[in-house]
Formats: sequence, structure tokens, C-alpha cells
Amino acid sequence: MSTVSEGFYFEDLTVGMSASIERTITTDDIEMFATAVGDFNPIHMNEEWARQTRFGGRIAHGMLTAGIVSSVLGTRLPGPGNVYIKQTLEFRAPVTPRSAVKAQVCITRLEPERNRVYLDTTCTCCGTIVLSGEAVLFVQSRQRRL
Repeated sequence: MSTVSEGFYFEDLTVGMSASIERTITTDDIEMFATAVGDFNPIHMNEEWARQTRFGGRIAHGMLTAGIVSSVLGTRLPGPGNVYIKQTLEFRAPVTPRSAVKAQVCITRLEPERNRVYLDTTCTCCGTIVLSGEAVLFVQSRQRRL
């Protein structure tokens, strides 16, 4: 059983800090995500139907892939105890079952007067960018807790 580390305080962050997580997406992940959110689009759920599309088979929900970005933000950088405010997303390529997705975040800007952190967010599969965007988080400071 792993333990979750304490998150970073705003004062500990610097532009250029980065973190990542890699996760292989399974058909079980896709099915559990569909059940959790109620999105049973056949492009995600029906292999036979999906084979007739330009993707040639089932693809993962884009928001399932985006969830891996959320995992990096919530557990690594800035980590536990911080609040996700905003996320832009561009879905650039499909993620198929059994694909290893690497989600990476990198701090691009710090806004000390509001304790805001801006991060580039990217997911790749086999070197191909499948998702890109920007996240904004409110990060607690030593003096100003949430």
C-alpha cells in the first residue's frame, strides 16, 4: 500500500518543475469510466461498431485520458491539498485499449498574489501527443491554507 505525500506549498514551487505518471488504459478502465459517467457511446463500447469508423476500433473516452492529468496534479505536482480551478483540453489523437499513456505537467507561470499555478499538460502514447492543454490550480501557502 502506498502513501500519499504532502503536497507542495506555493513557496516551494518554481517555473519549470515537472512531474509525470504513466498508465496503461485497459478495456476494463473504459467500461468502468463509461459506467461512472454514463457515456456509452459505441465508439468506446462496441468493437464491431467502432471498427467501421476512421479509428478502426474502440477508443478511450477523452476525459478518461484527461483524468490521468488530474492524477499527476493531485498526487505529484502540486500534489495533495490543492484545488484544481481550470483546465483547457485539446484532444489530438485517439487512445486505444492497451495503450500506455504518459501524462506530464510542467509549471509555466506562478501568480503569487492569488496563489495560482499555471501548468502545461500533455499526454503522449508512443511519442505521439494525444492531449494537450493548460491547468490552473490554487495552491496553499504556508501562511494561507485552503
